[in-house]
Amino acid sequence: MSLALARKYRPRNFATVAVQSHVANTLKGAIARGRVAHGYLLCGPRGTGKTTLARVLAMALNCERRGEPELAGEPCGHCQSCQRIWSGASSLDVVEIDAASNGGVSDARDLRERAMYAPSGDDRYKVYIIDEAHMLSRDAWNALLKVLEEPPPRVVFVFATTEAHKVLGTVVSRLQRFDLKRIGPAEIRERLAAVLTEEGIPFEADALGMIARAADGGLRDALSLTDQVLALGDSAAVTRDNVTVALGLVPDEIYLALLDVILERRAADVFALVQQQADAGVDFTLLLAGFGRLLRALFAVAIGGQPPELSDTMREALDARKTRVSQGDLLRMLHALLEMEPMYRRSGQPQLLLETLLVRFALLDRTVELEEVLKGFGAGGHDDPPLRVAHGSRVASAHALPPSPPAAVAPALPHSGGAPLAPFAPPPPSRTATQQVADAAAAAQRSAARSAPVAPATRSSAPPTLEQVKANWSAVAETIRDNGRGMLAQVVYRLVPMQVTPQGVLTLGYDPADDTFSAAVEGARADVLAALQASFAGITSVTVQASGAAAALVAPAARVPTKRLTAHDVQQQRTEQMASKDPLLEAAVKALDLELLD
Repeated sequence: MSLALARKYRPRNFATVAVQSHVANTLKGAIARGRVAHGYLLCGPRGTGKTTLARVLAMALNCERRGEPELAGEPCGHCQSCQRIWSGASSLDVVEIDAASNGGVSDARDLRERAMYAPSGDDRYKVYIIDEAHMLSRDAWNALLKVLEEPPPRVVFVFATTEAHKVLGTVVSRLQRFDLKRIGPAEIRERLAAVLTEEGIPFEADALGMIARAADGGLRDALSLTDQVLALGDSAAVTRDNVTVALGLVPDEIYLALLDVILERRAADVFALVQQQADAGVDFTLLLAGFGRLLRALFAVAIGGQPPELSDTMREALDARKTRVSQGDLLRMLHALLEMEPMYRRSGQPQLLLETLLVRFALLDRTVELEEVLKGFGAGGHDDPPLRVAHGSRVASAHALPPSPPAAVAPALPHSGGAPLAPFAPPPPSRTATQQVADAAAAAQRSAARSAPVAPATRSSAPPTLEQVKANWSAVAETIRDNGRGMLAQVVYRLVPMQVTPQGVLTLGYDPADDTFSAAVEGARADVLAALQASFAGITSVTVQASGAAAALVAPAARVPTKRLTAHDVQQQRTEQMASKDPLLEAAVKALDLELLD
């Protein structure tokens, strides 16, 4: 039976422990200077060297050559004591305990009693290595408190755990704590290359990089995965194809194909490509994580960075694609991916979520910056925050935006990146796009002039009659709606004109069972009065009072059914409010059928 690589190449001294030099040097220095503590707590992710460091410490404390200057705190690794401890054979002075199966209070009491026995020699140490220490119960920890605070001479406790937060604070305060770091892909790849060279096994550098990424910071996991790859097929070599098949990874070509679908705006091809991966049994969680890493690497390349752990083939592929997408779109893709990830892990339909996300990425060319639209008309400022807007059924290219009037000619509008946008549908031959926008702007200015309040000097002093107000009451609500106050217009529809005094005071009635309408009008009295004065001369003020007959007096044609307010309605109202303040923006919204996104 062959010996696993993780066991065969486990470090035998402090110098060969990968990455954890801050822990190895401290322990080695403590042995060399005779300042060994009575208890240590080694914390860190799996496969980073906790148990290995504990064994090396036990070997160094009980090495027959301990104290020789040339060793400097390291175990010799060749004496009988080092060989027995390293091989895991029975040793009177080194005891390894698995806390997962010996975590009760009775086990802790037994350990406390055994610690009272002296080591086998005057120059030796009794070392207790408790692995998975977080599995000890609270009572077991409390039973060990006294012996950890005042242990017998030449007794050392070493606790190893992956979940240090489960260890009692009173225990941690009695130990020296060391936090082991995750091992980076570069260090893992270097160690794998050394192991495979020692074994005489050929390998590809890209294949080692794939194993290092799959190991997720654990060197033991990397060596185990290498064993798994070597067990595949007849080829005794570590290649990219073998690693992909043995570990069930998604090939880089699939990620590049997904990226090309997005960059080429082929949203319809997303479903077929994702379905191919579903038929192949690919884990969509791994697919999403891998695609996120690809977008991160592309973003780093696009801004001039050098992302680590990229193969030469992948780096060349990303260099060729970095100019086909803007940095802003890449940043938005990464942000959307991070927002979806928590939902993705809980969803029962990961394929649907992945498809919708990729389609959303492929349709990013349908958005332009509202600030750029305003610049195209000679309006807007650099200090205004950019807003994302989307085209409606008439999709227009940002490059096709008409110029502003001759007084302020603006440059053509650059789009947000990626492939060229769909061209604007050609207008009838008799009217050009420029003329349409100019006409819309002129109409918006005329509408604004008509809706402006009439000066008191030009307005007749005679107020309208009650019948005139009732006959044109729907026009008042429409004027309020045109000013961007859709909800207030719904309220005004449900109020009934009750009386007009000779002084021009209009009294509106409402159902006394519901004072919601009156509160809304009271909060927007100025807007209601402005709409009334735009339609009727002589109106000076508005009052609201309860009237039992108000509901019955509402004209059937004026009754509007209650509509549930949606997010689209809110966005539409915000667009109307913004457009009502700027005729040029209003012309752009009407001509290009723009919709506010955020």
